[in-house]
Amino acid sequence: MSMAQLKNLALGIGFSALLGTFACAQGAAAPAATTPAASTTPESTPASTGAVPTKIGVVNIQQAIQECAEGKKEIDTLQQRFAPKQVELKQLSDDVENLKKQYQAQADKLSDEEKNSRAKAIDTKQKALQRNYEDAQAEFQQAEQDVINRIGSKMVAVLEKYANANGFAVVLDVSNPQTSPVLWATQGTVITKELVDAYDKTNPAGATAPATKPAGAAKAPPSRPAATPARPATASPTPKKP
Repeated sequence: MSMAQLKNLALGIGFSALLGTFACAQGAAAPAATTPAASTTPESTPASTGAVPTKIGVVNIQQAIQECAEGKKEIDTLQQRFAPKQVELKQLSDDVENLKKQYQAQADKLSDEEKNSRAKAIDTKQKALQRNYEDAQAEFQQAEQDVINRIGSKMVAVLEKYANANGFAVVLDVSNPQTSPVLWATQGTVITKELVDAYDKTNPAGATAPATKPAGAAKAPPSRPAATPARPATASPTPKKP
């Protein structure tokens, strides 16, 4: 199912803020934790006080949420939950288009009264279709956001533990290109896969095999879950009432 209508997901902004807070806390704590104690012994070196976190990491939190085992399972659940609504909207859209085609093909032979009646019927169905689409989209977006919040809060906790254990001073989120401060980074600084592996290890319940997708289901693109109901077709205008 198409995911093109959900480009404005707040995930990038929300988790960038969380990660920014985490990075600032790491940076603020580093000087106090790593300043070597004064010593009069010439042989003393800073190395004896422990390693100073200096590594910078880049992570795509949105991608990590979708690629972890729990995220894949939740995406499949959303697809199955909204598949019937997708079918329903497609049928309503087809009905409207068929009525428009019939009207256009028979307009010259219809009386004014019949034209008015058909135009009114088409307009009513078109408005009902639009309302149903908007309701389904809002319901899907809320369900999707619930999944993101649930997994995301645990994901940030895992990230903090991973960063501390691996000497990262700063981790930057690049989920949203419009808000990310990162213009370029070497592949060696990207830790999205490592974060996914750490999350699956920490959350074994979510690492169970994902639910089987219906036959012929399209693979979800890397950016969003593929369950958004398709927008009603608007190529043919509603006939104007005489």
